Amino acid sequence: MQVITTTELRTRSKDLIKTLQEGRSVGLIHRSKVVAEIKPVYDAKPLTEEGVKRIQEAAKKLNLPKLAYKEREKIYRKHLRQKYGMDLS
Repeated sequence: MQVITTTELRTRSKDLIKTLQEGRSVGLIHRSKVVAEIKPVYDAKPLTEEGVKRIQEAAKKLNLPKLAYKEREKIYRKHLRQKYGMDLS
């Protein structure tokens, strides 16, 4: 188990993330005492075809509006012009 101090959390955060992504735990030291153990939450699993299908089905159930960002911007600008007038930058 590797260790990291509370003051090093700011400067070595990239190392901490890398260690957690590798699946290893890190001990947290505060005032010369180990006060906690930081563990990765879960192991990252590769996305499978079944997972992709489940995500697509969930998106279909949500039935989200199918507007592009440009269309949304256009509708929003039109609304602002109606509400506040043409002098809007």
